[in-house]
Amino acid sequence: MEPDQHSPARRRLLTGAAALAAAAALTPLTPAAASSRRKRTARARRAASYPPVHWDPASSANYTAANRPTQYAIDTVVIHVTQETFADTLRLFQDPAHKAAAHYVVRSSDGYTSQCVRERDVAWHAGNWSYNTRSIGIEHEGWIDDPKWFTEAMYTRSALLTAAICDRYGIPKDRRHIIGHVEVPGTDHTDPGQYWDWAFYMDLVKGASLWGGGGSLNW
Repeated sequence: MEPDQHSPARRRLLTGAAALAAAAALTPLTPAAASSRRKRTARARRAASYPPVHWDPASSANYTAANRPTQYAIDTVVIHVTQETFADTLRLFQDPAHKAAAHYVVRSSDGYTSQCVRERDVAWHAGNWSYNTRSIGIEHEGWIDDPKWFTEAMYTRSALLTAAICDRYGIPKDRRHIIGHVEVPGTDHTDPGQYWDWAFYMDLVKGASLWGGGGSLNW
């Protein structure tokens, strides 16, 4: 093979690039740049902890576009039960005349989770505007008077989702901040009802470990 006439120049370029990279690594970040990097890293880590979710968007007539948590702080997760099948719930959320939607819907049989409203937007799920602005709503397929719908698969996948949401926004994993729809002031709803196993669910939320492979579309 003939010698490369340009190799000295290439070596100089590579050496120069390496020197620039080393200098950049040693150059202290400004406080603003360091803060931005920390926030990006934290967002990436938290995003990875979400369980897989699937995008099934609600009609834009059923939520308010927003820029949370900048516009409204998020400090609550509201647990719902659909009183409908999973498929019918998605259809209702896609109907502009319905005037309601939650951020997520969890299927009973296997924990399959659809995201219908992005977390930055205000979903109309709580029946109380103040709680809508500050919360993430999670619907669970089933009926409040029939406990067979509340499967371990559904509890487990929902708990992973709730834990990830709490980690992302710094929400305490307790019953003051993870509440049922029935606990929203002014509501006329009674879900998740007497058969929802809060003790089991909260143990799962508190014990959930951050894990990868998520498919969250919540940004």
